[in-house]
Amino acid sequence: MNLSEKPTGFVAMPQGSVAYWRAGTPGRTPLVCLHGGPGLPHSYLAPLAQLGADREVIFYDQAGCGESGRRPPEPSWSIPYFVEELRAVVAALGLEEFHLFGNSWGGWLALEYALGDPPAPPVSLSLNSSPPSVASWISGVRALRARLPEDVVRTLDEHERAGTVRSREYRDALAVFNRRHMCRARPWPAPLKDALGGFGDEVYAALWGTSEFGPVTGALADWDVTSRLPRIRVPTLVTCGRHDEAVPEHMSALADGIAGARFRVFDDSSHMAFLEEPDAFIAELSAFLTDVEARRR
Repeated sequence: MNLSEKPTGFVAMPQGSVAYWRAGTPGRTPLVCLHGGPGLPHSYLAPLAQLGADREVIFYDQAGCGESGRRPPEPSWSIPYFVEELRAVVAALGLEEFHLFGNSWGGWLALEYALGDPPAPPVSLSLNSSPPSVASWISGVRALRARLPEDVVRTLDEHERAGTVRSREYRDALAVFNRRHMCRARPWPAPLKDALGGFGDEVYAALWGTSEFGPVTGALADWDVTSRLPRIRVPTLVTCGRHDEAVPEHMSALADGIAGARFRVFDDSSHMAFLEEPDAFIAELSAFLTDVEARRR
């Protein structure tokens, strides 16, 4: 599954249509997948389509990236906007029951959806590499950044001070971090390269800012769901990689805050275990979904 494939359809939203893809065979409860970024299109989540032997796996590109509309609402994109977008997709596809998966920012979106008052609450949550607050994210990535080679840290510092984060030198230095803590697969898998080609810079800036390391200047600046985690009442799987920029310590705190949550760390992965250890990740997620459904009978 990649961006060259035509979407299954589109959902109308005030700021433009939302492209969605339906994979797999209808049968068991479908799985809706939320991509991260913000602004990294769905295609890097392609390994999750392997779950489609006995259930539909549904992907969509959130507003501002990939095949979906890129015209921002007034005053700008926000967390409530993307929650409403998810609700619109669920309603348009007629999903009365569904599992909800989110990676990184997609996990934060899944949490906001589950903690709100959605018309169709998820049967379960699967949260991959999504710490419970922006503050914990920033503390984690800054600690990992400090362990990079001195020349790499110096380059990052210089360009962030100068406001030249789009320069080739900055991107090369950032790539050192990303190869350690975003995706350790060599070479980077084609689905990730496809997604990066459709990245939405404007929505990233609106929700986050200019740098993964902060300061966070967008709508997510003060995001923190820690105190609300006890309100999550659905079965939850929390996963991350041993080398994740969403560090395991903070992902463990997320799992501890949700009653009965299952927690798994993938030792040879970073931020995208479904690309780095796809067989192990799919097996874990499949077993979780099957177990949730068995308990509902």
